[in-house]
Amino acid sequence: MPPIQILIQDIAFGGKGVGRADGMAVFVPFVITGEAVTVRLTKTKKKFAEAELISVDNPSPDRVEPRCPYFGACGGCAYQHIAYPRQLEIKSAQVEQTLRRLGRLADVPMRPAIGSPRQYGYRNRIRVHAEDAAIGFYRNDRHELLDVAQCPIATPEANDQLASLRRSLAGEGDYILGGHRQDYFVQTNDGAAAALLDLVRSLLAPGLETLIDAYCGAGFFARALAPAFSHVIGIEENERAVEIARRAAGPKESYIAGDVSLRLGEVLVSHPSAGACLILDPPAAGASPRVIDLILGASPAQIIYVSCNPATLARDLEILCRKYKLTGVTPLDMFPQTAEIEVVVELRL
Repeated sequence: MPPIQILIQDIAFGGKGVGRADGMAVFVPFVITGEAVTVRLTKTKKKFAEAELISVDNPSPDRVEPRCPYFGACGGCAYQHIAYPRQLEIKSAQVEQTLRRLGRLADVPMRPAIGSPRQYGYRNRIRVHAEDAAIGFYRNDRHELLDVAQCPIATPEANDQLASLRRSLAGEGDYILGGHRQDYFVQTNDGAAAALLDLVRSLLAPGLETLIDAYCGAGFFARALAPAFSHVIGIEENERAVEIARRAAGPKESYIAGDVSLRLGEVLVSHPSAGACLILDPPAAGASPRVIDLILGASPAQIIYVSCNPATLARDLEILCRKYKLTGVTPLDMFPQTAEIEVVVELRL
């Protein structure tokens, strides 16, 4: 198909720019709102099309030179061409739009986005793949391995291990670099994780007696926030994580191994809801319908919901906000240069 010029009107969640041609939405990677660009359509559907970027004809003032020589080919990063303050604005707008559209929330009390202390060199663990003499990450447009010598968003330790792996002529397979292989979830951006903990601490309502930390992992929130409560209960289905949490637990803390949807009910019933704060930090799939039902039935005084997926967060908030008031929404950038975004919301009765 011949090239066409379009104006980029928005950036969709996932990182692609959105323009229009012949009444269709056209999705283009590696662009910025307000740019006039020349593209070639690569895939056309009934109501939208995918396109490849040929040239940026009117660059945005927020366009910067990517640090990574693999940017555009590697499937890891989407925003290295955008100045970091603008990245935060884009992600914040995407969160608000998602909560309004999917969550049907008329009032979304957005708070300023919190950026990562480091925009590069922050990722303390990376997973690389080795096959056919190549070691690296998969391309953004097809399942083909891109040979990568260095990853600018990874820590020096991770990159040193990548260099060693390449020298060793590693066998085919997946390799975790930069830290010990974990069989439970841990944060991979230490600076942003500290900012996340500070944010959650600042949101705690005064005078509450009990903290219930659902999907608690190895006790990231529960242990740090324990001084503010008389009782702290963590629930986590990964038994290895619970074992780690129990080893380091203080006298106020207890950790339950099991599915949150099966164990949360007994915990909520055994502690007065008027004095309870519930932290929800579920996986990307969000909280299950049963967990939402248990929360609405017990009605803890405060909910702090930490989400890595605005779409499932919006789905859950649509139901929770039938009973709770949404008092604040704070985007937090755990993964600069990528299209991912963490969101922390507070709800009160």
